[in-house]
Amino acid sequence: MPELNARPTAVAVLRGNFTGTVLSGLETYGRAMRVGAEAARVGAVDLVRGRLPIKELLGQAWFLITVTAIPGILMAVPFGVIVSAQVGNIVHQLGANSLIGAAGGLGVIKQGAPLATGLLLGGAGAAAIAADLGARTIREEVDALRVMGIDPIERLVVPRVFAMVMIAPLLNILIIAVGVVAGYVVAIVALGVTPGSYWNSFGSFATMTDVWVSLIKSVLFGLLVAVISCQRGLEARGGPRGVADGVNAAVILSVVSIAVINVLITQVVAMFLPTRLA
Repeated sequence: MPELNARPTAVAVLRGNFTGTVLSGLETYGRAMRVGAEAARVGAVDLVRGRLPIKELLGQAWFLITVTAIPGILMAVPFGVIVSAQVGNIVHQLGANSLIGAAGGLGVIKQGAPLATGLLLGGAGAAAIAADLGARTIREEVDALRVMGIDPIERLVVPRVFAMVMIAPLLNILIIAVGVVAGYVVAIVALGVTPGSYWNSFGSFATMTDVWVSLIKSVLFGLLVAVISCQRGLEARGGPRGVADGVNAAVILSVVSIAVINVLITQVVAMFLPTRLA
């Protein structure tokens, strides 16, 4: 009898935990989307009226460059090498070495560069923004802004969102360039592909549409990271421990969101814009 009575209780506890986790996650995303919509509205109004805090925006953009540029280069090299090495070995066994440039280049442009950009921004960028806004929140600086009639979204969130969206495509281009060059070196040195064959196949399959899709993905990833990290920072509670929890949540939510959005975009692009000869 005690075991029979304990089973429904355990099931109820598990169901309650699962439901609470799912609902909490949906509520968090809902609040983040609300912050994003408010930032987009305020940013558009300030842009039209010429009231954007340019100094704060440029400061945030420069900070993001300093924390992501070098790691971006270090991530781009392995991406280019791994794609060329793995795909190149398979293509080499099939006797189609002339396609290594196309496979390696498209792999970096379509997946490697935007994913590396999103992961860098979701790691270093999200942590920095969430920590900064979280520290301001627990020091009651955000409440002080509201008391003075200053909108925290306009003063703190909008510059960071604009800076992240501005830096994301630049970082994406940097990673594409370094990744393609790294793949080229591996193909030439390790796989015996001729330079002309590599660039000819790369130019035959890679199009500007692929580059634009990659840039759009990086911009969406940057926007998503900025909104999530700002929302977690503004909701930090409970002192330094709350700031640490907010930073951790911002990084995890950013990375998971980037992975999900990337799968959806990849499927849509594959349906409407399939790979073809340039």
